[in-house]
Amino acid sequence: MGRPRTFDEAQAVAAAAELFAGRSFDGTSVDDLVTCTGVHRGSLYKTFGSKRGLYLSALRHHIDGDVTRVAGEISAAPPGEAGTRALAGGGSLGFLLLAATERAAVDDEVAAEVSRALTLLDEAFQKDEKATALALGLLIRSRADRTLIP
Repeated sequence: MGRPRTFDEAQAVAAAAELFAGRSFDGTSVDDLVTCTGVHRGSLYKTFGSKRGLYLSALRHHIDGDVTRVAGEISAAPPGEAGTRALAGGGSLGFLLLAATERAAVDDEVAAEVSRALTLLDEAFQKDEKATALALGLLIRSRADRTLIP
């Protein structure tokens, strides 16, 4: 029988999500994750199997939290203000943007999670995929220009 877990898995996943959102999958090393989460390398591997396993858990956490919250804000917005709400909450969609551009094309599970997130946003925009695409495109542009969202 192994030793009991000495860390809070939810806290580790949340910390990893923030790190991946800022640095991307390829820009984050296992050493970065150990430092950020405070969880020993062996415990990370035992719990999540790999860096990718932790990434998937972090992405699901991000979608279930940040993306769902932003989608709710968009849905609740008065007519004509949904795009503004998306941009206002867009700083918290950075992880989704990175997952969509960096990993979805090469990882089927990431692609499925990104698709799930996009469906949440489409539904918030009343099934208007063009509105979702426009909002995410503006978020990408604002991140690149560093003009709207940090």
